[in-house]
Amino acid sequence: MSDEKEKEKKEAKEAEISECPECASKHLTRDYERGELVCEDCGLVLDESMIDQGPEWRAFDVEQGERRARTGAPMTYTIHDKGLSTEIGWKNKDSYGKSIPTRNRAQLYRLRKWQRRIRVSNATERNLAFALSELDRMASGIGLPRNVRETAAMIYRKAVNKNLIRGRSIEGVVAASLYAACRQCGVPRTLDEIASCSRVGRKEIGRTYRFMTRELKLRLIPTRPRDYISRFCSELKLSGEVQAKTLDILKEATEKELTSGRGPTGVAAASIYIASFLCNERRTQREVADIAGVTEVTIRNRYKELTEKLGIEVQL
Repeated sequence: MSDEKEKEKKEAKEAEISECPECASKHLTRDYERGELVCEDCGLVLDESMIDQGPEWRAFDVEQGERRARTGAPMTYTIHDKGLSTEIGWKNKDSYGKSIPTRNRAQLYRLRKWQRRIRVSNATERNLAFALSELDRMASGIGLPRNVRETAAMIYRKAVNKNLIRGRSIEGVVAASLYAACRQCGVPRTLDEIASCSRVGRKEIGRTYRFMTRELKLRLIPTRPRDYISRFCSELKLSGEVQAKTLDILKEATEKELTSGRGPTGVAAASIYIASFLCNERRTQREVADIAGVTEVTIRNRYKELTEKLGIEVQL
């Protein structure tokens, strides 16, 4: 009965908003991606936080309708069973929030124990469970967004299906998958950053990454210096003016082919160093080098090349 009342309220509310109060237009569009009701003529947002109820399931009685209800968390590749299995919580309470009687707690404990066991039933699932928990730990350590984690989990699953794990450490393949996902999603991280939160070395991650890109045919474009600018500027607490100036320097350097054959992080760090001087927000070579993960010598070499070839005068 409560569902029917909510549905009636929703229909009544939609019936009330039949035209735009600003321009009296009746051309209203429901944008379910944003959850908004928008006027096509003047762009006024009439309603927000709408819920997409989806298509009505065909059911011949109440019981069948309840069985076909769509509920639960969305499917995710970052959990070995894609988040589709049941989980029995550690609290000794039922679905109403009432405490479980003492005589039934032993039974609940056994159910919880067997549920944990059957969630990971064979070696492949055990491998996936450990690898994906490691992936989540590493991604959290360097603050990677959700889409990168999902992409990394997909790459790792493909590697498992092609039997690329044999003879390699799980941590190494996970780190390589995460590095590939970062490049694929346009959120570049250096091998040193990935290695800093992993239990394997930079050399092994690079070797495994090259092997996986070849076997899985991952088409990844090389990272560009401009991809690192916003993150480096943010960590150095530089203004938008410095960031814009850095991008201008990089654009001119790219046109004159000064970035080809150089490490992108070194070129990005040198450009930021120059722009910080030009905008009177000076940062030392040591500060920039620590953030970019390069040496001060690299910044000095790239700095000299850029200033000479681009004709930039910097008053030190």
